[in-house]
Amino acid sequence: MKGKNSAKSNMRSYLLWRPLVNARTLSINAFDYNCHVDLIKLLKQEGELFRLRKARQKMSELFPLTEEIWLDWLKDEIRLTEEEPNREKVYELFERAVKDYICPDIWLEYAQYSIGGMGSPGGIDRVRSIFERAVTAVGLHMTKGQMVWEAYREFENAILSTVQPPPGRIPSREEQEMLKTQLERIHTLFRRQLAIPLMDMEGTYAEYEEWSEHGVPETVVHQYKKAVQQMEKCKPFEEALMVAETPKLAEYQAYIDFELKEGDPARIQITFERALSENCLVPDMWAKYTTYLDRQLKFKDLVLSTHERAVRNCPWTMGLWKSYLLALERHGADHQTVSDVFEKALNAGFIQATDYVEIWQAYLDYLRRRVDFSKESSKELEELRAAFSRSLDYMKHDVEERFGESGDPSCIIMQIWARIEALHCKNMQKARELWDSIMTKGNAKYANMWLEYYNLERSYGDSIHCRKALHRAVQCTSDYPEHVCEVLLSFERVEGSLEDWDFAVQKTETRLNRINEQRAKAAEKEANLARQEDERAEQRRKAKVEKKAQKKVQKGTRAGEKRKAEQDDYQDEWNEDAGPKRHRGNADQPTDEYMETETGLFGKATPPGYKPAPPATKKAPQGAAASAPSAHRQNEDNPELRNDNSSVFVSNLAYTLEEPEAKLRTLFETCGPIKQIRPIFTGKGSFRGYGYIQFESPVSVPEALKLDRRDVEGRPVFVSPCVDKNKNPDFKVFKYNTMMEKHKIFISGLPFSCTKEQLAEISKNHGTVKEVRLVTYRSGKPKGLAYVEFADETQASQAVLKMDGIEVEGNKISVAISNPPRRNTIDKPGSSRPTGDAMPRQVYGARGKGRTQLSMLPRSLHRQSVPAGKVENGSAADGEPASAAGNAAGEPKQLSNSDFAKMLLNM
Repeated sequence: MKGKNSAKSNMRSYLLWRPLVNARTLSINAFDYNCHVDLIKLLKQEGELFRLRKARQKMSELFPLTEEIWLDWLKDEIRLTEEEPNREKVYELFERAVKDYICPDIWLEYAQYSIGGMGSPGGIDRVRSIFERAVTAVGLHMTKGQMVWEAYREFENAILSTVQPPPGRIPSREEQEMLKTQLERIHTLFRRQLAIPLMDMEGTYAEYEEWSEHGVPETVVHQYKKAVQQMEKCKPFEEALMVAETPKLAEYQAYIDFELKEGDPARIQITFERALSENCLVPDMWAKYTTYLDRQLKFKDLVLSTHERAVRNCPWTMGLWKSYLLALERHGADHQTVSDVFEKALNAGFIQATDYVEIWQAYLDYLRRRVDFSKESSKELEELRAAFSRSLDYMKHDVEERFGESGDPSCIIMQIWARIEALHCKNMQKARELWDSIMTKGNAKYANMWLEYYNLERSYGDSIHCRKALHRAVQCTSDYPEHVCEVLLSFERVEGSLEDWDFAVQKTETRLNRINEQRAKAAEKEANLARQEDERAEQRRKAKVEKKAQKKVQKGTRAGEKRKAEQDDYQDEWNEDAGPKRHRGNADQPTDEYMETETGLFGKATPPGYKPAPPATKKAPQGAAASAPSAHRQNEDNPELRNDNSSVFVSNLAYTLEEPEAKLRTLFETCGPIKQIRPIFTGKGSFRGYGYIQFESPVSVPEALKLDRRDVEGRPVFVSPCVDKNKNPDFKVFKYNTMMEKHKIFISGLPFSCTKEQLAEISKNHGTVKEVRLVTYRSGKPKGLAYVEFADETQASQAVLKMDGIEVEGNKISVAISNPPRRNTIDKPGSSRPTGDAMPRQVYGARGKGRTQLSMLPRSLHRQSVPAGKVENGSAADGEPASAAGNAAGEPKQLSNSDFAKMLLNM
């Protein structure tokens, strides 16, 4: 009994502690959407009504609330405020709710709640007003609009029953007028509803036919038939929405495109609203909707409220904020409102540094349009100049510290400021100061920057400063010095004296001579480096040959072994010229050189998950073993038969592939006539998993390269051109992307039994799947990782939101946007290893929002903290010990007693 009481006490302490943890998290990051939702759920379970109301209020200030959250909140408030004086608070809450999303259920709840107050003065008129707003907002909803219309008619029928006189009593004239008016209201509601295409509208027509004493008027029948025809057009789209799974983005897009062609503004609006209620985190959908409103409807209240909802749902999207600022200016919003919206945009947390440059440009353009430049000085002009100064400080201190880059390397904002000062303010001195600052920020070496400044001086300055700018350009430009020299000489031909011409000629000649000398030295240095690399490669080749010779001496001189060793010598010699070390290599077969494969770069060590073939499969068929050396001897006798220009290198084939020559011939014979096929075998006659296909003509090579990644007995075959890497050391056939791929998602935690077809079937519900790639060990065993490529970024974002955390065959998977880490490359003399990622790794926050917060922990520490079943995006367990990798592949390594003894002794 005591144990039970203790358990209950611990549980209660735990439940009380969880809301405190959520509240503390929100105090650190107020924009954590999921944390808000969890806190509201916990407080509701605990019955903390005061804190629950406060949590909901706080969340509604930051985010639009979903239909479910609003309905829960409204129902709780209705129960708490039964007294009449408090009804106004609930009305205010309903007004806030209907502004977030257009939801029929919320409007219906609003109307039904208002019926409870119809006994108060003006209560009936208030109910009718709310119903009218409801049918205007959601009456066109094909599937849910009907319930609002029916509720409206039921209300009017209830009023009708109160004005009808008792049976047997003759109504007064006033009562007759009231009865007639009420009957006309109901007739009007029927007519309005039957003119709108709604699902199951046949029942409404039958009800009207039964209710009306004089039958259905001809005009109503005509409108009803037109509505039925329109409903039949929309029915396929509605049926597609019914069977589709949330968020139904593709189905809604097709529906919207149809309505845009039809051209009915009210139907276009309701379709957009329905789509956004289920896809509120899709910036492209909001952008499409707001663009339509800006260009077509142009109703101020509707346009501005939609823009506000857009940025509240997707605050990380700069384009929505920019459109909002333009809409505010377009509809004459006051200056303070525009400035407040701009300040909110700066605090929204954009994904890229360039986003801040664009939003500043939009605001500065707005401020420039407010200035009357006919006045020498004005409040607006001073505000514009102050904003330009602030923007430069913001870029320097806020953006550069956050992203490690300015976002405006060409100083576009300063260029615009200089043009405004020169054109509108006639202040060339300020413009020159700005251009001096631009050049000191690393832009002096670019010819186009100097020519931009020269054109500004040409238009608004004088010839003296034009000449100075061109002389400085000749001295500093390093990318296109010939061009600025030509511009200087052209300028002096038109405006310069003989002395100016002679000086310009002398200066340009001196500069070009120096440039040519520098280029010659650079070319010589590059040639020396290339020669040194060739010498090192030759030394490595000789050392390898010597090492092979020593191994042969140690193996003995038996006749059979000697013959096989000669075959290996030939293969090694061939591989030196065009072997797998110059290509991608086999994804599960280690070679003596580093090779780039599915999992990165590997050396001689056997990769995790690799298992050699069983002894029974090591031996190749006798015919194959016999044919390989005979083919080698034939090629030795006829070296002219080998032609790399008409050959391809094939790798990543299984060691156990039977009759590889026949299989390769079947695969590649469609590409063109084949001259010879050279599968490579070991000295013992077993297949090495790679080989060469030589065609009769080089024109067959491009067709063969198209077969790259073709499936051969469950493995993707790698097809590469034959290129001598000794002559082309920088040649790379296969490189994985190390930058963010916004159209592709990375999935971890998959069951090892999951196939490409299964994953494609799961992913196609969220967009158009272009490619599915399962990541495996070099032995072919799965890692539980995959990449899925979608048609565009929007579909990939939706897939992340909907697939993350779902279960696949009992495994909970993790999904993120593909952001592979950099792969280390082999150190080469004269090459430098990159010191960091080209751009900061993007971290997605709550609700799929891209946040700009970067982790301060090294990647190695992150990997150690990853729980079981999860991996870093773009990586696998390659860095783990062999035993750990074996566990990941389903092959646990058992420790013996001696292993445990060694562990104890080392403690």
